[in-house]
Amino acid sequence: MSLTSPIKPYDPTWPEQYSIEAARLKPIFGSALIGIHHVGSTAVPELAAKGEIDVLAVVKSDGGLEDWSGSLVALGYRRGGDLSSGHYFFKRDVNGVRTHKLHVCLDGHGQIARMLKFRDHLRKHAGDRSRYQELKLRLERENTSGIQQYLLAKEPFIRGILANLD
Repeated sequence: MSLTSPIKPYDPTWPEQYSIEAARLKPIFGSALIGIHHVGSTAVPELAAKGEIDVLAVVKSDGGLEDWSGSLVALGYRRGGDLSSGHYFFKRDVNGVRTHKLHVCLDGHGQIARMLKFRDHLRKHAGDRSRYQELKLRLERENTSGIQQYLLAKEPFIRGILANLD
């Protein structure tokens, strides 16, 4: 079974695609926005990835969630399942192809540091970046049941890297 998008070689336009999307997203959150970040594999130079730009928006509160959801729909996003309390997920497809994933996290949520630390580590450590890429490509080839299988199978590698950072 295929993933949401095929894994392909690093595309040097991904940072620009993120910047364009971040500029579209920032006004939605207004004064609740603390920061917006490019995360996930497309944020790591030289790393093969699904061509889906991951955006992390860190907010002070989720009091505007319903308003944000409506504004995000106008930008082509739809609400996904919340990943945990205080971690809201949105996805954007263009012509049936996933292009963006938006993680909206309340300030202090554990996933914020996790996403940023893992991204920063892979940017600095070519050996781990290469091992992660090999794992992702193998998991894509072996995948039989879709994205959840893929995500779960990557998790031990990610946890191992993060455990050595603390």
